[in-house]
Amino acid sequence: MSSSSPAPAADRRRWVTLVVVGLAQLMVVLDATVVNIALPSAQADLGFSDGQRQWIITAYSLAFGSLLLLGGRLSDLIGRKRTFVIGLIGFALASALGGAAGSFELLVAARALQGVFGALLAPTALAVLTTTFTIPKERARAFGVFGAIAGAGGAVGLLLGGVLTEALDWRWNLYINVIIAVFALVGAALFVPSIVREGPRPKLDVPGTLLVSGALFGLVYGFSNAETDGWDSPLSWGMLSAAVILLVAFVVWQTRATHPLLPLPIVLDRNRAAAYLSVLIAGAGMFGIFLFVTYYLQLTLKYSPIQTGLAFLPMIGMLVIAAQLGTNFLVPRFGPKVLVPVGMSLGVVGMLLLTLLDEHSTYAGNVLAPLMIIGAAMGTIMPASMQTATLGVDRRYAGVASAMVNTSQQVGGSIGTALLNTLAATAAADYLSAHTPPTPEVGVHAALASYATAYSWGAGFFALGAVVAALLFRRRGQGLSLGTAHLPESNLGAEPVIAH
Repeated sequence: MSSSSPAPAADRRRWVTLVVVGLAQLMVVLDATVVNIALPSAQADLGFSDGQRQWIITAYSLAFGSLLLLGGRLSDLIGRKRTFVIGLIGFALASALGGAAGSFELLVAARALQGVFGALLAPTALAVLTTTFTIPKERARAFGVFGAIAGAGGAVGLLLGGVLTEALDWRWNLYINVIIAVFALVGAALFVPSIVREGPRPKLDVPGTLLVSGALFGLVYGFSNAETDGWDSPLSWGMLSAAVILLVAFVVWQTRATHPLLPLPIVLDRNRAAAYLSVLIAGAGMFGIFLFVTYYLQLTLKYSPIQTGLAFLPMIGMLVIAAQLGTNFLVPRFGPKVLVPVGMSLGVVGMLLLTLLDEHSTYAGNVLAPLMIIGAAMGTIMPASMQTATLGVDRRYAGVASAMVNTSQQVGGSIGTALLNTLAATAAADYLSAHTPPTPEVGVHAALASYATAYSWGAGFFALGAVVAALLFRRRGQGLSLGTAHLPESNLGAEPVIAH
């Protein structure tokens, strides 16, 4: 009797660990959108200008995007549980600071700090999941839940932002993280296992860290600046050019470094490369959906923030259902080579249906079906890609491999938002110049033309993703090529010991 008791206890511990890392992931993902709804109220309260407003969003994405790989590697070096707890505490304190901010400058600083600790938290949460769930069936179920949270977090943020702003105050969009973090901290202390590394501790690749952090900063800043200042901005192109140069230098350095930050076999494996690209492309399309459907619902259909958030609930429901069906039944049977292109194709269909919206469209008749189709698409793409991206990676590199997933999603979101915003703005300007005088009706049609342009390009993103996934993912039965033999010997200590 006593000999069989540890197994159920360990099983329960694993599933509680999933809840804990799910809370952390939700906190990080929803913070990319939850503050958007609160911006008008925060602007009225703190008195900053329209030009300054973008920095409330950009400060978070810059710090988060540029430090993700460092955060993932730190979780490999100093321990996942320790990194996870530090990330939770730091994120909660930064959120409390932002909620209490009495000035624009303090709010921006708090958002940047959120990004810093989010960059520790996000890859560590996924790495904890990767090393906790090793049984294939359980791993599929866990990644289904985690992928659903990653895909739905943005929509949850819109709903939560609307409720908190209308019912309480804009500051609660930040304070809410403190409450979530407290629950996650208690769960982490009790249920997340500690991993004790035996043997020599590998060193941090400082030159590689500086090169890739600079490259990611340049990428995110360049696309964010293009979104606000346009594609003719010298600063945008300067930052993007610097990012490419630094990225090339980083890759060259990784081939020579004794302790590389990102061992290249991790990303050169075909399956993992396909997974990272799929997450990037899906991220680009997903962020565009939240942005332009929100504009349409609020400005054209005159929805309130809470109504807008509720309008996304069926999309979240479909995403969760598709994620569970996909990871538990379809991915084991068909593999990502089938599932991810199918998901991307569903994304194309949903986006094209959104291009048909006009000022006479209704939510039930015209918006609901496309949102549900796109929810099914994201629920099919994200869990399968995330599971494949971390499958077969040596546990010593689970953190940095997981960080690549978050980096792909963050960079995809930055690229998608900047490109789609620019294309939409150009379409609106072209419509206005071709239809004079600029009456209110012309303004409405110009906005609709801009949204349709964004959806059309979003469909193009998903179509590209379908082709890339179909070509790159291996057929079932063809394993991953990365084993410990492909990794630098100097980075490999003895096998870690898990201690609760």
